[in-house]
Amino acid sequence: MDLTHLGQPSSLPASPDAAKLDYVPNPRRGRLYLVRFTAPEFTSLCPVTGQPDFAHIVIDYAPAETIVESKSLKLFLGAFRNHCGFHEDVTVGIAERLAEEMKPVWLRIGGYWYPRGGMPIDVFWQSGDPPAGLWVPDQGVASYRGRG
Repeated sequence: MDLTHLGQPSSLPASPDAAKLDYVPNPRRGRLYLVRFTAPEFTSLCPVTGQPDFAHIVIDYAPAETIVESKSLKLFLGAFRNHCGFHEDVTVGIAERLAEEMKPVWLRIGGYWYPRGGMPIDVFWQSGDPPAGLWVPDQGVASYRGRG
């Protein structure tokens, strides 16, 4: 198994495109189960103003042959801190890259973005209907309510 990050020093990639995601064999191949990653302090940059945008990202997937290695995923997500992109492009781009490279049975992402300009923008994507029998819990992120 050739891993880029696990067990070795790794620097934050300069961009999401430069980030190397590592995948390892699914230890429960043939079993239907859900994996959830939550990044409650995700940041990227507004492509117009360059100001930081903040989100709570939740990634759920049912693995097939491989699972994503968590350190490489953390570095990939961290690479967005200097990346300019609209909320929609960033959220869907994360999901599409994981889906394309990992080829899970099913994947969904929830991007719960904090308000800028007075309006929160939440972005959701999934690869299709969840497979029958897969337990898919609520992502547990409340809608933005302001100070109230």
